[in-house]
Amino acid sequence: MQIRNIAIIAHVDHGKTTLVDKMLRQGGAFRDNQVVQERVMDSNPLERERGITILAKNTSVRWKDEYKINIVDTPGHADFGGEVERILRMVDGVLLVVDAFDGPMPQTRFVLGKALALGRTPIVVINKIDRPGADPFRVHDEVLSLFIELEATEAQLEAPVVYASAKEGVSTLDLDKTPVDLEPLFETIVKTVPAPPSEVDQPFQMLTSTIDYSPYLGRLAIGRIERGTVKVGDSVLLIPLEPTRQPERSRVTKLYGYEGLERVEIETASAGEVVALAGLEGVEIGATITDVDHPERLEGISVEEPTISVDFMVNNSPFSGKEGKFVTSRQVRDRLFKELERNVALRVEETDSTDAWQVSGRGELHLSILMETMRREGYEFQVSRPRVILKTGVDGERLEPYEELTIDVPEDYLGPVMEKLGQRRAEMLEMKNPGQGLVRLLYKIPARGLFGYRSEFLTDTRGTGIMHHSFLEYGPWAGPLTGRSRGVLVSMENGVVVAFALASLQERSTLFVSPGDAVYEGMVVGENSRPGDMDVNPSKEKKLTNIRTKSTDENIQLEPPRALTLESALEYIEDDELIEVTPQSIRLRKRLLSESDRKRVSREAKRERERAAL
Repeated sequence: MQIRNIAIIAHVDHGKTTLVDKMLRQGGAFRDNQVVQERVMDSNPLERERGITILAKNTSVRWKDEYKINIVDTPGHADFGGEVERILRMVDGVLLVVDAFDGPMPQTRFVLGKALALGRTPIVVINKIDRPGADPFRVHDEVLSLFIELEATEAQLEAPVVYASAKEGVSTLDLDKTPVDLEPLFETIVKTVPAPPSEVDQPFQMLTSTIDYSPYLGRLAIGRIERGTVKVGDSVLLIPLEPTRQPERSRVTKLYGYEGLERVEIETASAGEVVALAGLEGVEIGATITDVDHPERLEGISVEEPTISVDFMVNNSPFSGKEGKFVTSRQVRDRLFKELERNVALRVEETDSTDAWQVSGRGELHLSILMETMRREGYEFQVSRPRVILKTGVDGERLEPYEELTIDVPEDYLGPVMEKLGQRRAEMLEMKNPGQGLVRLLYKIPARGLFGYRSEFLTDTRGTGIMHHSFLEYGPWAGPLTGRSRGVLVSMENGVVVAFALASLQERSTLFVSPGDAVYEGMVVGENSRPGDMDVNPSKEKKLTNIRTKSTDENIQLEPPRALTLESALEYIEDDELIEVTPQSIRLRKRLLSESDRKRVSREAKRERERAAL
């Protein structure tokens, strides 16, 4: 049985997971009568809800009883680039999936650049050829230009091109022929992607690319065997990623291979195979597992540094402990540091306070997925406004992260979008017209310029615009940016929200709460229609009188409140505010709950500014 190891890489929503679905079906991974859900690889509940891939996953298909093709489905969002980077170390070739209408997008450039730099053999799959407005020939030329721009080798420039519709499960090498199935794609994979190294006679060596966890077996080290053979019961040496730490001796208690979506127990495995090893208690991503007598370290996994950080804090609001199971500082700290075992692009640092930790990641989505996962597990905590991670240049200048922002917007809404981006210090790099009344804009923008922009962008384009961004580079500090233009409504009382109070407030604000919701002093209950915060009493009830008339007992009609998600809350809050995250609620609050404390701090800040001006 010949082995081929491939990763499927692409920009978000270009069809990677759907293509793997169809490859599994046509590769015989399921029984003929087996009922299988769509996007079967997106097994995490968050992935199914959001329609995105968050965690890279292994699977395999057999082709014509001669080949076993190990496939890794990778995320498309730039925030999960850490997943992509380490997975590329496990494979010999990549399927670069590109939308036949959109063409190469920011994440296409990122993942392809990583794959080419590691010397992986590419196959280009131009997907969605049946999409209205698709232009596969234009996209083919754009992909070729991208290969040249990324300095691909001559061999990589000769990458074969397969035209496909993952949704229909068909592919072809020639658009003049009607595609029938995925056989042309399978044939291209087995002919183009080289077989993995087959140094079976050499001492055992493997790099840990992924960690899984079993409640019965503990940690499982997943990776490709670089050389040699491993058997159940073998003694191995675990060499940590950090050179300062001492290697540990362990024993392989279980060995697993991949067949379709199943993890199957095997007795032995050789060079080139993707396997999972059990019995290595302290294993971490990037660690080398070797033969005891030949302790040779493999090059570790390099992951780009985080660009955004937030503070995680123990929840100290008046509602603390009412909705969550895990609320203490020890529980929150242990969970955050446990996340580091799998999430290689994340950083967690202690702060001066024993109740707060600085957590850094690749973007707001990267951090919000961690928060959402924790709240679903029963954790309760608070988080601050995101801030960019600054660096110091060679000559001492302050540097900040910049993002490459791609926007597809209908021509009618072009003016407001360009005006708002100009205010956020964005620099236009390119403007083109891909057709169907859309304009594509390419910008370079400070990462902090994107804070709070997504909701504004969706409002300006009536929900018809599409935006994607990925890390570009560190550049000079762009100067101060304007913050939120409107103030907030802050509750001045503890109590329960009543409709009577909201009726008078909704005329001059957008509300975040509904009648019956519990509130506390200092909690943010809505957005003011003008600048400046306003203290309100959302639990104020109507005074009782002994007169009953139709006019006094009028029916109160309220507009639905604005639903807050973690992403929208992270974009919305200012420096003096926090997000209270519990398994049941997402609330906004002021750091200082007392109105008198906020006024005192405001007066002191004003005096400081006046002294500085003198």
